[in-house]
Amino acid sequence: QVQLVESGGGLVQPGGSLRLFCAASGSILSINAMGWYLQAPGKQRELVVMINDDRSTYYADSVKGRFTASRDNAKNTVYLQMNSLKPEDTAIYYCRMVVNTTTISVPRDYWGQGTQVTVSS
Repeated sequence: QVQLVESGGGLVQPGGSLRLFCAASGSILSINAMGWYLQAPGKQRELVVMINDDRSTYYADSVKGRFTASRDNAKNTVYLQMNSLKPEDTAIYYCRMVVNTTTISVPRDYWGQGTQVTVSS
């Protein structure tokens, strides 16, 4: 079993910054990909960024140049630095990891519980 715990959300003014954290724990052998999704009110969950195990990274066009993701494999943690935040960035942010566990022979998706980010003056 693997658990993902997120932190770092909150209320920030337009143009401000926030840093999100997501740490995985449990029966982890290795983590293939780590990333973040967002879900705005009344909308479907959408990709923000994914980082593969070779550190190649894919960003959604809407966040390029403003958001930076990084991962620390030793800590099983993924970070999201969000700068120049806009009201339209307001959403619940979920981390996702594709994990190889010690108990299952194929990689599995795991999701965090979500953290609220609100950008408002």
